[in-house]
Amino acid sequence: METPATLQSAFPNLLSPFTIKGVTVRNRILSSGHDTVMARAGLVTDQLVAYQEARARGGAGLIIIQVAGVHPTARYTSTELTADTDECIPGYTRLAEAIHRHGARVFGQLFHGGREIMDTEDGTLAVAWSASAVPAERFHVMPRSMPDALIREIVAGFGESAARLEQAGLDGCEILAGMGYLASQFLNPRTNLRDDAWGGTPEKRLRFLAESLRAIRRSVSPGFVVGVRLSIGEVTPDGLTEQEAKEALRALDREGLMDYVNVTSGNSATLAGSDHIVPPSPIAPGYLAPQASSVREIVSVPVFLAGRINQPQEAEKIIAAGAADMCVMTRALIADPEMPAKTMQGRPDDIRACIGCNQACIGHFHAGYPISCVQFPETGRELLFPRHGEPGHARHAAAATRRRVLVVGGGPGGLKAAAVAAERGHDVTLVEAERWVGGQVRLAQRLPGREEFGGAITNLQAEAQRAGAQIVTGVRVDRAYVEASGAEVVIVATGAVPYRPPLEIMGSPVVLDAWEVLRGAAVPAGHVVVADWRCDWVGLGVATMLAHGGHRVTLASSGYYAGQRVQQYVRDQLIAAAKKARVELRPLARPFGADDGVVYLQDVLTEDAIIVEGTSALVLATGHVPVDGLLAELDLAVAGGAPYRVIGVGDVVTPRTIEEAVLEGLRAAISID
Repeated sequence: METPATLQSAFPNLLSPFTIKGVTVRNRILSSGHDTVMARAGLVTDQLVAYQEARARGGAGLIIIQVAGVHPTARYTSTELTADTDECIPGYTRLAEAIHRHGARVFGQLFHGGREIMDTEDGTLAVAWSASAVPAERFHVMPRSMPDALIREIVAGFGESAARLEQAGLDGCEILAGMGYLASQFLNPRTNLRDDAWGGTPEKRLRFLAESLRAIRRSVSPGFVVGVRLSIGEVTPDGLTEQEAKEALRALDREGLMDYVNVTSGNSATLAGSDHIVPPSPIAPGYLAPQASSVREIVSVPVFLAGRINQPQEAEKIIAAGAADMCVMTRALIADPEMPAKTMQGRPDDIRACIGCNQACIGHFHAGYPISCVQFPETGRELLFPRHGEPGHARHAAAATRRRVLVVGGGPGGLKAAAVAAERGHDVTLVEAERWVGGQVRLAQRLPGREEFGGAITNLQAEAQRAGAQIVTGVRVDRAYVEASGAEVVIVATGAVPYRPPLEIMGSPVVLDAWEVLRGAAVPAGHVVVADWRCDWVGLGVATMLAHGGHRVTLASSGYYAGQRVQQYVRDQLIAAAKKARVELRPLARPFGADDGVVYLQDVLTEDAIIVEGTSALVLATGHVPVDGLLAELDLAVAGGAPYRVIGVGDVVTPRTIEEAVLEGLRAAISID
């Protein structure tokens, strides 16, 4: 039998300490700068401290705090952290102390987005500044060309901001120079059209970044670490190329201006380019390792690497191969803050692996809410749901009284409720009517690009079993079963089934729902119309799957565009896959009816008829209705004096997504005392 020490030896590189300019980091696991939407008025909050402290307690080696604006013109979002006044120092001090308390190191990330502006505090459009007046496609911003005096103010701002971070006790900082932000806009000859001292030649285009680094060097002590985060190829037609980025790094390295390079990809200015800022699940894990390896060949400083590195074995392989010195594992730490500790304890199978869905992390950020995780809603809610215990073994607080808990339904909400209730010391039995737990997730993982989604159930089921919950499958629960069980608390998580809207049906057309297709129902050859009411991943996924199977497919979405309710980076990947499969995307159309060979749609704005002829089938992705009969019956029983408490979670309450189901499962379990 393998011991923890034996298993830990499987990660000798990832778990080894690393020293950079006198700052020793305990392992090679890095949480990169990522906006949490936890700052308020540009300042650090208790919520942000608790969030980052959880990652430090969980064993991360290095934490880089989210971007901080270095100048009043650097506000790219209303929730941005700032470092351009002394008012920021107390908050950063609390952050540094909390992170250092658990043995991790902490850097800041200094930033100016230039023309990349997402929103403002009052909703008006801001004046955007850049190297030149070249428009940005994604946010539809036309910037002004920066005058020399403003450039010098911003350069000085980098130095002054770095000094504040050092005063607050941070170990270092980096400039976010990639992803199409301001430093990249100066480096790029397609966005820097200047012919003055700041443009016109590669050396002059580099000047803004080089001067900013010099300003930092002049403002901090020799032991303060200074790095550069840069996209090695921005995956955008007019973005900074890989060769241009490398030439800039060579020049900075020759002058000794940087202590490390943090390799990333993508460009905020375009839809496809921005997908690489937080690459979703269709993109392969560790896909940027070749770029990092090529950077290591041309610079003398350490190289950090990002790009969907979600598992310790992936990171170990990258470091062992010499592609990078440290691995950015940000979403892995969002999904499981204790991932490093579990790795060090030889428990990699206990890690809650990120599934790359982007729904509650970057998806929350884009929607203006504090980030979280669909699998682990405790993330971002550390103050609401504190966990206690040694790193790698943290648990929710024990219940005051041990209760007998029956969970009905083994989807994600039921599994989360069972896991947390058992962890808190309750006697928990989960009963699932099907042969396997998983609910709709078992169907979702069959869609193109969603294969990793099934990992959510693997993780939740394992957590419930480790906590001591008993799982029974193939048994349908009714009121008699509940009352015979002796349960004191019944959590009903019986989910939902497909909704079929009223349609005018003539003849005998083939009409299927998405679940039937995913379960393998025969779909006649020919032209299939997929009616997509949800405007999420279901319609797009089923349409693409059918197209891959040889069907001609029209995807009729009731919203402005397919995937409207999916996080942008995921949506981009799904739409691109559908387009490559030659799916016809028809927005603003709802299903009206069908007959043999014809599907009738209706324009949702004008109510005009849309007739699609020569069809072989209509597939409905039109939402769900709750399976709430048991919940209603038990509620009536409680009203009549039944001696148990009933809690509904997830789709049985009203159909939504995995995120709400898991969060409600957590809340239900926490409420039992």
